[in-house]
Amino acid sequence: MTQQETQAIGSLAELTPEQVNKLSEGTFTDLIGLRYTELSADRVRGEWVVKPHLYQPAGIQNGGVYCTVIETLASMAGGIWFGDQGMVVGVNNNTDFLRAVREGTLTGEATPVHRGRLQQLWQVVITDEQGRTVAHGQVRLQNLPHRP
Repeated sequence: MTQQETQAIGSLAELTPEQVNKLSEGTFTDLIGLRYTELSADRVRGEWVVKPHLYQPAGIQNGGVYCTVIETLASMAGGIWFGDQGMVVGVNNNTDFLRAVREGTLTGEATPVHRGRLQQLWQVVITDEQGRTVAHGQVRLQNLPHRP
């Protein structure tokens, strides 16, 4: 979502998951099938279905998808929390791949580790349908306040 689109719709905190899914149509997250299921300043959740177009050559979920989901959920959560003060941008994404996945629905959940004046740190855990952690990561966000 561009800065102009975000400003036009107002605060991210006012949007429902359905509205954000609609705004995401045609983006990279839409291409991988990520759908938001919960949005708040303290937690953002989303899910997607593993499909062959998301595989790496060994026939398992590509790690880049995990990185994308982790960055996206953390950035959305951080943006909701930072609110009308400005916008946030990712400055570091550290993702670990723990379990190979070939099919099923995966769920990601972003929760805060630290929320400060200039930076935020969010952790994201991705689980499969059995509740097993398949990947996890953390994203450091830079808070960019509006300039007067």
